[in-house]
Amino acid sequence: MTARRRGRAARGGMAFIALLFLGSALIRFGVGVGAAFARAPAEAAAECPADGGTIALLADLQAREHGLIEREGRLADREKAQELAQQAIEERLTDLIAAEEKLARTVAIADGAAEGDVARLITLYENMKPKEAAPLFAEMAPEFAAGFLARMRPDAAAAVLAGLEPKAAYTISVVLAGRNANAPKN
Repeated sequence: MTARRRGRAARGGMAFIALLFLGSALIRFGVGVGAAFARAPAEAAAECPADGGTIALLADLQAREHGLIEREGRLADREKAQELAQQAIEERLTDLIAAEEKLARTVAIADGAAEGDVARLITLYENMKPKEAAPLFAEMAPEFAAGFLARMRPDAAAAVLAGLEPKAAYTISVVLAGRNANAPKN
């Protein structure tokens, strides 16, 4: 064999031995990592030397975690209660709005009926002879009589006022004149 061949063979043998060492190291490393992953956390904690401060810190953290879980539960319950209350309020508001609309319709019907009654009375007073209507107006409160006279035709209202005693006619005239005194001018 030539020297060159022997050198290559020696280098090849050395490379082979180095490769075997590397393979052995990788196998040992792989076995060590696998064993580390295979151990349970409780075993790892049991092997770990613990001092009193670490155990107390762990207990404190667990207590805080438990407290936070309880607080989160209470907050969730409170949120559900608020949602239920909000729904109840919205339902009640809807009911109140419906009741208000119904009441408004009822009041409008009643106002329409009352207005119809007043309109009929006004027509009745306008069609009466002033001598017959004047004593009725003399018995009414001046504000009430002024309300009727204000809605009557001017000629019929004038005839009724003329049939009243001067003092009663004056009082009703003052009420009529002052009805809009406080109304805005603009």
